[in-house]
Amino acid sequence: MGTSKNSNLMMRPTTTDKIQFGLVQSPGRWTKPWRFFAGLRSIIRIFTVRNSPCKFLSLPSGPSDSPSASNCVTGTLFGYRKGHVHLAVQDNPKSPPFLLLQLGTPTVTLIKEMASGLVRIALECEKTHERGKLFQEPVWEMYCNGRKSGYGIRRAYSESDMKVLNTVQAVSMGAGVLPSDMEGTEGELMYMRARFERVIGSKDSEAFYMMNPDGSGPELSIFLLRI
Repeated sequence: MGTSKNSNLMMRPTTTDKIQFGLVQSPGRWTKPWRFFAGLRSIIRIFTVRNSPCKFLSLPSGPSDSPSASNCVTGTLFGYRKGHVHLAVQDNPKSPPFLLLQLGTPTVTLIKEMASGLVRIALECEKTHERGKLFQEPVWEMYCNGRKSGYGIRRAYSESDMKVLNTVQAVSMGAGVLPSDMEGTEGELMYMRARFERVIGSKDSEAFYMMNPDGSGPELSIFLLRI
């Protein structure tokens, strides 16, 4: 992830560039510099993205009190400290991700948002007559807590992505820094990983709600909307 690619995320992209990571070695001692799970806020139910420039539309229902195992997926956010965040969603920790996006949000910005409270990420794309599967859309407009945050770009699953996800495969919920040999020019490679409830609203809308072990409401919610 070079500087030129990072700046391009704030402009509408025309290609889905593949971003390479350094080779992953065996994990070292895990650390927890991201305070993702501190200061959980009160339970909320989100049906629309309010106070944002997003167009009005109905979203999937809020998270259920007792989600079934079939609706649970594994979500991983990872990125270099001075780079941008990537989102990978897997059916299970050992399967390839069915959704892999490079997000326009810088890693340090998301860290601050997560530390301050609830985070809602909305990814929007235009509806066309020849639309296919929702996760096959190549480019998304991104909003983080109602603020425009560049674009999300769908990426092909690469060998370097596989090595990153294999490194954190045993982590069901947590945050940390990957081994020092994976550091690049943009600093440490950081991650946050958790179980999410997947809620399907229609063929044009889905949501992922982070599941907290204490049963409180989702600290992180991700919406994919085709409008």
